Amino acid sequence: MNGVIADISYRALLGRRRVWLLVLLPLVLLGLAVLLRVVGADGERATVTLLQTFSIGVMLPLLGLIAGTGVIAPEIDDGTVIHLLAKPISRPVIAQTKFAVAASVVAVFAAVPTFAAAYLLIGAESGVAGGFALGALVGGVAYAAVFMLLGVLTRHAVTIGIAYAVVWEGVVGNFVPGARRFSIQQWSQTVADQVSSSAFLSTEIALGFAVPALVVVTAGAVVWAGLRLRGFSLTGDE
Repeated sequence: MNGVIADISYRALLGRRRVWLLVLLPLVLLGLAVLLRVVGADGERATVTLLQTFSIGVMLPLLGLIAGTGVIAPEIDDGTVIHLLAKPISRPVIAQTKFAVAASVVAVFAAVPTFAAAYLLIGAESGVAGGFALGALVGGVAYAAVFMLLGVLTRHAVTIGIAYAVVWEGVVGNFVPGARRFSIQQWSQTVADQVSSSAFLSTEIALGFAVPALVVVTAGAVVWAGLRLRGFSLTGDE
């Protein structure tokens, strides 16, 4: 970790217009929870469905995309990353610091609202709130790493990231049984299922596969990003 890089990254990520997207998504989740509570549809089944479809299925990958690409892609696009790379700081340290910033932002804007929405609806019943909060946390960290790497690999990170989130995670990962083993969203739900005892939440992926997969994907993406940054020359070419 490098404190200076972390401070710059936090200010860049939270000080631009994208911060409103980071805030908007959790507000929508909380708004839906309040609406369900008002209309009396605040049972355990409805809560699990809301968290699966919106919190884990929509909000989490989008927050990961915003934060993951936001800590590095804009600097590459406008060329300011060259000033950073010119400093006597290890490229892997830069990647690790950027990842830590992105992961912490996703943790705050995904895991905390997820817990709050579930607790508002059913309290601590069946461990749903804690389970989905933990699932959002580990899944958000993995998404942050993957999308940060994408921001280093290509200038079209946002477009590719949206396509990945919609097509692979949203469609293939949900409806193609074999593909579920390779979906961060499904791994997150597996973690949630292990904490929660809800009868309305069940997953096909074993915890013994999901946890190592999350670790490997997260660590691999951060290491790859650090190695990739070494390939950037001080002229701005890759």
